[in-house]
Amino acid sequence: MLKGRDLLEPMDFSPEELDEIFVLADEIIQDPSKFAHSCDGKLLATLFYEPSTRTRFSFEAAMLRLGGQVIGFSEPNSSSVSKGESISDTIRTVACYADLAVMRHPKEGAPKVAAYNTEMPVINAGDGGHQHPTQTLTDLLTIRKVKGGFKNLVVGICGDLKFGRTAHSLIKALSRYENVSFVLIAPEELRIPEYIRSEVLVRNNITFSEVENMEEVLPALDILYMTRVQKERFFNEEDYIRLKDRYILDMPKMKLATDRLTVLHPLPRVNEIAVEVDEDPRAMYFDQAKNGMFVRMALIMKLLGVN
Repeated sequence: MLKGRDLLEPMDFSPEELDEIFVLADEIIQDPSKFAHSCDGKLLATLFYEPSTRTRFSFEAAMLRLGGQVIGFSEPNSSSVSKGESISDTIRTVACYADLAVMRHPKEGAPKVAAYNTEMPVINAGDGGHQHPTQTLTDLLTIRKVKGGFKNLVVGICGDLKFGRTAHSLIKALSRYENVSFVLIAPEELRIPEYIRSEVLVRNNITFSEVENMEEVLPALDILYMTRVQKERFFNEEDYIRLKDRYILDMPKMKLATDRLTVLHPLPRVNEIAVEVDEDPRAMYFDQAKNGMFVRMALIMKLLGVN
């Protein structure tokens, strides 16, 4: 049972529990109208200390489509945070009104602090450069729909692997499935953190390689997960400018890949995927964004224990 649980990182749920969510999400996709009153009388609090479009909108749309209501803030200066209120006091206050909270915060571990201070379920919607578990649910649901499962996949992850919380979460989640290997495409300055390399990949004997050239590995990939270079995580703007356009996926590069390739991106996109690629049937990132709403509908239902 997932009722009352928190989702702070992808490993909080077992593969079997994730499957429960995906099966329910598939049911919702088939007939959303069946679930239009599943959360009547329930309130979702969205606590967004950082900007967001897809994550916040998809959570709000998910709750509204389930018949529930939404309260919260999308900018901390519009709340008592601007007066210096602590995370623990904010979450304790919000728990007086809401049944479930979703938090995005620039500081790693902030949603964990919130979860520790309330019995209300807390969902991490992204904490700094650390984790983004509901984006991972979105990614996994999309891969499951396109590939039929997660076994025997060669997954390329390209771009900002140092600060990319979506990449960190996806690697952790996919590492639990049979015969998944990774090709990590990044300049030296943006390679994955050592804790992901040692604690996830090496410890679990996962096959992986680290390369700088995208073109040479494209033919071998089943999944290409593109990420943007995150300006907001850089301390030095010169480094950002130097690295931001290092990888651009365009049609000449797509021709190097096989028909089995699926291109994903957590969005927002800046320059790393040319607009011309959008028309390629292998480009699935807008379907991925839509799947995000459905998987969040399923997650909300499971955490609230509603039928």
